[in-house]
Amino acid sequence: MSDLYMRDPRTFELIGAALEVHHELGGGFLEAVYQSALEIELGLRGVPFVAQPKVTLSYKGTRLRTHYIPDFVAFGSVIVEIKAQRCLTVVDDAQIINTLRATGMLVGTLINFGEPSLRFKRFVHGQTR
Repeated sequence: MSDLYMRDPRTFELIGAALEVHHELGGGFLEAVYQSALEIELGLRGVPFVAQPKVTLSYKGTRLRTHYIPDFVAFGSVIVEIKAQRCLTVVDDAQIINTLRATGMLVGTLINFGEPSLRFKRFVHGQTR
């Protein structure tokens, strides 16, 4: 794992939990299975999270009536989106970048359980890290 992830203990903990889920379950399940398993693993590790919370969005400083529901918000400020697909796409990247921009949150993690090896990306202020 790169130094970048080790320097951010929140990301390091989230990726560690996801790696454990992927190790236990492997690939081939629907996203809902990984969502449930990751909830259990985060709980076992004492990671503070909320599963599928309604997150307020804003447009030009005005709150929208529509909410966004990410898979998780961990540590009160990290958006976590999980996928279970063959590979991540630019659409997946755009989803989390736009979510960070619209919510004002600064860090997001995109995790894909659908590949032979767990794939993950960290985003800060809408930029991949």
